[in-house]
Amino acid sequence: MSRPPLPPFTRETAAQKARMAEDAWNSRDPVRVSLAYTEDSRWRNRSEVFQGREAIVAFLTRKWEKEQEYRLIKDLWAFDGNHIAVRFQYEWHDAGGQWYRSYGNEQWEFDEHGLMKRREASINDIMIAEKDRRFHWAAPGPRPADVPGLGTDPF
Repeated sequence: MSRPPLPPFTRETAAQKARMAEDAWNSRDPVRVSLAYTEDSRWRNRSEVFQGREAIVAFLTRKWEKEQEYRLIKDLWAFDGNHIAVRFQYEWHDAGGQWYRSYGNEQWEFDEHGLMKRREASINDIMIAEKDRRFHWAAPGPRPADVPGLGTDPF
């Protein structure tokens, strides 16, 4: 299976890969998201470490049960060969209605078919008031074209 764009990445194809990942994650469909990764993809997400598509689906299912009304923006940070780094923010609320903005960075490594074989994510959560939310598009679904990325002032 091939998942273009393929490495080595250019600025344009790395940004395209980041946006494709953002759109998939905003679908909140764990199986759809998992198909962008190799069968034996290795992940570190916060303090969890696991491997394989089945584990990815299980992780994302748990994540989106907890992180309700999830909306994500990813921006390209850096790229080289078959590696991409992104920074991201997402907003969500818990079962009690408390809103959060989560800030993070990811490092990605791809195989020759454009599938991600390694993902490492560092993430911090900050409680926010509902009135301080920035991400308001209909969810689940992709960020509309008229909603900008994180820009130069991500805070």
